[in-house]
Amino acid sequence: MALGRVGKNFMAPLLAVNLVVHLIVVGLAGWSLDKYIDGEQNHPHLGGNTSTSFMLIFALIAGTFGACSVIIGMMHLRAWKHESHAAAASVAIISWAMIALAFGVVCKEVIIGGHRGKRLQTLELFIAISLLSQLLYLVLLNAGIFKRRYGPTVI
Repeated sequence: MALGRVGKNFMAPLLAVNLVVHLIVVGLAGWSLDKYIDGEQNHPHLGGNTSTSFMLIFALIAGTFGACSVIIGMMHLRAWKHESHAAAASVAIISWAMIALAFGVVCKEVIIGGHRGKRLQTLELFIAISLLSQLLYLVLLNAGIFKRRYGPTVI
């Protein structure tokens, strides 16, 4: 296989999965935040505790930034050059850090306890999936530093 093709072949499906996961996080967080703002905390699918509003805001921001990271990753995948790698890697690191922050608030919400509806539990699950898939994308994106067959070739 040509140099740099291994990482590129794995990155396209991972970016597609990441985009779907981030859009689900944004959709669930947006719906839940809308219900929470309207005062429907007793909605059967919502529930929550004192940290729910913070978790929804952090999830919405992290999901939006993660989706932007995927779009920049797709542009890097199309160009597949070292110049585009710098932008994709920096945005991916910041996106992973924001998702990790949202995951920390999710952990706090679970620790506090109380009734959490099915959609909140689903959102918590997708934030954890998003954290792991973004980390996998970050590792794959930077694997070319260690092995030339995983990253863009220098011409």
